[in-house]
Amino acid sequence: MDIKNKVALITGGASGLGFASAQKLIAAGAKIMVMDLNEDNAKKACSELDGETDYAVANVAEEASVQEAINKTMDKFGKIDIVLNCAGIGSASKTVGKDGAHPLDYFKIVLDVNLVGTFNVLRLAAVEMGKNEPEKDNECGVIINTASVAAYDGQIGQAAYSASKAGVVGMTLPIARDLGRMGIRINTIAPGIFDTPMMAMAPDEVRRPLIEMTQFPKRLGNPEEYALLAMQIIENPYLNGETIRLDGGIRMQPK
Repeated sequence: MDIKNKVALITGGASGLGFASAQKLIAAGAKIMVMDLNEDNAKKACSELDGETDYAVANVAEEASVQEAINKTMDKFGKIDIVLNCAGIGSASKTVGKDGAHPLDYFKIVLDVNLVGTFNVLRLAAVEMGKNEPEKDNECGVIINTASVAAYDGQIGQAAYSASKAGVVGMTLPIARDLGRMGIRINTIAPGIFDTPMMAMAPDEVRRPLIEMTQFPKRLGNPEEYALLAMQIIENPYLNGETIRLDGGIRMQPK
């Protein structure tokens, strides 16, 4: 897909991986709808993006909230060509810890945001994508979801997070099969440990071992590197139904 003049809806677009992707896409000529739960951050992101942008405040796990954001995007730009699902939350709770069993509500919240929220956004956006005028190969849209290497080698305390991200990986191929008849491609990026606001809150004793587990280069990933892969997925018309690890060769140990 040629990115110029395309409309991209980016969840979690006000910071981290989402904002870096917005910067790359807008530099390539796209129009951006920043979708975020924090209105102040969304406003700030739009003010820092040099191009045609707008923002929508929405909770990815709530149907009405996301539909309003979709409607706002359609009213503003008239179409949706690209969806980047970057919104998500982390978690850390053992199945059985010193205070007893893993809180069930906490487990549900993590799945609700990371897995249900991802599906909620893409399913509603795909309705509008299917109305686009087909381009080369009858392509009408591209969806990119964000999983994690924790989907494959989650650490101690990551049961909820790993389950949510494994769900994102697991639904990629079935959705590709569902949406292929509509000319919509879907792929998933499974990042390793990236230098995002979520990771910035982690102490050195958490960050250091993770960097050591990374083969090369020995550092955290840069959000711009995620954005670069997202651009390549959008532009490569034969890439579909795939999950791509972007992790510097990391294989996470139990802790």
